[in-house]
Parts: sequence; C-alpha cells; structure tokens
Amino acid sequence: MLVVGGKSIFLSHFPMFMAPHNFQVILEATFANNGKAVDEIYFKDRHSHPGTKMYSLQPEAMKLASLFPSGIHQTPRRSFKGTLFRGHLERGGQAIPGLTNIDVNVKRIIYAEKLGPGLDKPGKLTYRLFGNQDEFFLAHLIGAPPDFDQILSVAIKNPPNAEDVQRGVSVVMLDRANSAPQRIKENEDVQGQGHATGAHQFLALQMKTGIEFYFEEGELLSPATFDQTSEEKRAGF
Repeated sequence: MLVVGGKSIFLSHFPMFMAPHNFQVILEATFANNGKAVDEIYFKDRHSHPGTKMYSLQPEAMKLASLFPSGIHQTPRRSFKGTLFRGHLERGGQAIPGLTNIDVNVKRIIYAEKLGPGLDKPGKLTYRLFGNQDEFFLAHLIGAPPDFDQILSVAIKNPPNAEDVQRGVSVVMLDRANSAPQRIKENEDVQGQGHATGAHQFLALQMKTGIEFYFEEGELLSPATFDQTSEEKRAGF
C-alpha cells in the first residue's frame, strides 16, 4: 500500500487486474505499537525526508475484501498488522524503526472498488478527491485495462465542504482524455468538475497540483508488465 499524508494517514492499495490484487482501495488509518499511538514517528520521518516521495506499507497476509465485506451480517475488519517503509517496499525501501509489525487501525474506507468485468472506464480523466481541509489528494479512478494508478497532492482554491468530501467527491477533467499521457502532472493549474455523492449540482474546482507521489502504468496494462514503461521513465517511477 502507498502511504501519503503529512497530518493524517491515508493508504492506497497497489492494484492489478488479476486476483487477488484486483481492488482499488483507499482508506484512512492510524498506527499503534503495543497500544501506543505511533503516528508521529511516521510524520516526523516524512517531514525529515522531503525529497522522498514514496512511503509504503507491507500489510500482513489477508483478504482485502475483509475490510469492506458485502454481506450484511459480516463485520468489517478494522485492524491489521503492517510494516512501514521509506521508499517502495519492493524497490529498495527501508523499514522505519518503530514502525515494524505495528497495528494499522482503519478509521474509514474512503473508496473501494473491485476491478473486473462490467466496471466502466470513464472516457474523461477522472479522479477521486480525498483528504481534509489541511491536505487534499487526488487518486485516479481505475476502470478497465489498459489503465493507470496515480496519487498526487492538490491545493484547491474553493474546496468542497467537509460533509461532501466525507460522502465522496469525484473530479472530472472535461478537457482531457482518460489516458496516462493526459493525466494531471505536477505543478499544474487545472480546473475540474467536481460532484459530491448524492448532490444535484456540480462544483467548479480551481486546483494547483503538487507532488505526484505514485504513478504506475505497466502493472495495469493487458497483459501486465513489471518492466518500466516509457511514461513511467519520464515521470521518474
């Protein structure tokens, strides 16, 4: 899982189109070790390594769907063990002292979608907004292959209210096709059409993008590849 946030902790599962990795999941969490909160260890490490974009979490072996079961009589799992890495855990990342084999406590599921047949792929570039008034992020919504995963920070001139963000806000870039080369890049001034779940009107969102924390294209191609694509090379991933 990717880890982002400098004031709150957000996790984004690294998805693929093959089981058991065929889920796009974003959640908010807290960290604890032997019952003691250790969020600040992560925050301090992140703030002291401003040049490191990626932090990642290796969770214990588990069924991801247990966090959001579909059965009405099933209780969602709300905690699991994990180890936090500075960098990509599969590409030379370093385990952070004090954050190994910790309890990851799920505060809320922000987004959860199973990838597979029947899932529509938007024609226009579409993101899910998450975060809070202190820090906002955009996650590219994944549909059908070929597709891509992307998380980046964003500052919003006229942000949605907290209730709308809690319900879920999608952001569509009406002037861009839904492709990796057309994705939002770092340090862009963009306008997106926002829509909060259940709302009857759209939001015109003026945004300034910040850091692209993660971009993955190869693992979401058909067939998937673990080789670096040309777009990933240009982006530095």
